Amino acid sequence: MSYGFLNIAVTPSVHAVQAKMGADHIWQDFKGHREFDRFTENEAAFIAERDSFYMATVSETGWPYIQHRGGPRGFLKLLDDRTVAFGDYRGNRQYISTGNLAADDRVCLFLMDYTRRARLKIYAHVETLGPDDDPALTRLVTLPGYKAKLERIFRLCLDTFDWNCPQHITPRFTEEEVSEAVLPLRNRLAQLEVENAELRTRLAGKEDPR
Repeated sequence: MSYGFLNIAVTPSVHAVQAKMGADHIWQDFKGHREFDRFTENEAAFIAERDSFYMATVSETGWPYIQHRGGPRGFLKLLDDRTVAFGDYRGNRQYISTGNLAADDRVCLFLMDYTRRARLKIYAHVETLGPDDDPALTRLVTLPGYKAKLERIFRLCLDTFDWNCPQHITPRFTEEEVSEAVLPLRNRLAQLEVENAELRTRLAGKEDPR
């Protein structure tokens, strides 16, 4: 049966290593059907919660390049069940990812949820658009209040995606998540400080020699 992501990822050299390690039979005898060529509500919800992802491209010389992209939660926009897009803002002006995509429009995205130890990986083809090419799309991906200059928009057409198991993903938490988790402790500490101050005042009154 088909396994969409591995149909792309498993090359002859990958298959040779699988055979060498005695793992090729696992995927040759795979009984499921995992095309995963359409985003579902599950992926839509996961994408909407992300505030960063990793994007891999390949140069004409064959060297891979991985770039971290970050922004407000939900800056990667789901347009439909096969398309996502995001704004590309001016940074260090090396343009490595942009140049790679001009030569080869294939891309791989890793979307991480460290808190829940979940990882969504996506194979897609990228269309690069100028800010004036699609005004409606530009408005959708523009980050309100963000001071950097929007130089282009990357629109990604899904080939396939897959989920990884949580093994070896170290849980990490954002400042917002930590603040929310310790809020009850902060509130309790504030309450105890008030009670402690009241007790000190009472004790001081009893010790007054007058």
